[in-house]
Amino acid sequence: MGELQRLASLGIPDGAGIRSTVWKLLLAYLPRDKALWSSELAKKRSQYKNFKDDLLKNPSEVTREMEESTSSQNGDETREGKGLLSRSEIPVDEHPLSLGKTSVWNQFFQDTEIIEQIDRDVKRTHPDMHFFSGDSASAKANQDALKNILIIYAKLNPGIRYVQGMNEILAPLYYVFKNDPNEDFVINAEADTFFCFVELLSGIRDNFCKQLDNSVVGIRSTISRMSQLLKEHDEELWRHLELTTKVNPQFYAFRWITLLLTQEFNFADILHIWDTLLSDPEGPQETLLRVCCAMLILVRRRLLAGDFTANLKLLQSYPSTNIGHLLYVANKLRSHSHS
Repeated sequence: MGELQRLASLGIPDGAGIRSTVWKLLLAYLPRDKALWSSELAKKRSQYKNFKDDLLKNPSEVTREMEESTSSQNGDETREGKGLLSRSEIPVDEHPLSLGKTSVWNQFFQDTEIIEQIDRDVKRTHPDMHFFSGDSASAKANQDALKNILIIYAKLNPGIRYVQGMNEILAPLYYVFKNDPNEDFVINAEADTFFCFVELLSGIRDNFCKQLDNSVVGIRSTISRMSQLLKEHDEELWRHLELTTKVNPQFYAFRWITLLLTQEFNFADILHIWDTLLSDPEGPQETLLRVCCAMLILVRRRLLAGDFTANLKLLQSYPSTNIGHLLYVANKLRSHSHS
């Protein structure tokens, strides 16, 4: 595994579905023992199918199933044998207009807000790519898959539910798995992506927790660790950015870190950066901070010459760069770090 992580961190070849398989290994979705792959995949995919069956229903279906199970228990076939309850028999809690806390409808209306948010965000995901966007049947199907995954994640994780930007973290995984030459992986891309998304998010979920913003593990603390790293490696640049031009790292690093750099580079480059992020045995965060720091160092001449406005503009729309070189510089920051 260590050898695989080392090779992957240098960039995974684009062809032959290699990245799709390696990412699944790096995210511990595929077991290390290849003999277990098919049974493990079958188990997970059937589990995901159950999640879909259970969690993507609307309350009418839930209520109807409750009714069907009670009417079949009573053995009475009411109303032309369809098992429909007459109006008066619907339990008051399950009437759509009853917003009792326990009502499945109450939950449904709460969910609807989240689902509408997910829907809006998924439609905005990589609008420049035919894979995600446009009127083709395949783009629509891909959007539906992203929506299903995010809705199911939100329902299974009530502490976080859905936070804007999760769609951006989901997109590269789904894209890679859906473009695998292996037909079986393509058909099951949605299920496989779901579990890999859960795993990836578990390593960075604290950045998405509003309650944790100011805590040791929350996003502010992560940003100040990035700032600290820059200070260790290039104090002159750190001083100019934060003290002289007063560019608060929150203004640019918040997006870099929470969205794993998906907004800063073109898609092919994102995949290459992710090869490196996902192959860090400590989880993506440490490598991510080094990459962010390297991004600053690569444009240090321009930053040192710039004022607040110029620097903020530069960092909010980062110039295109040689990704291999960026990752090389980031890796150099690993060797003589004081941690």
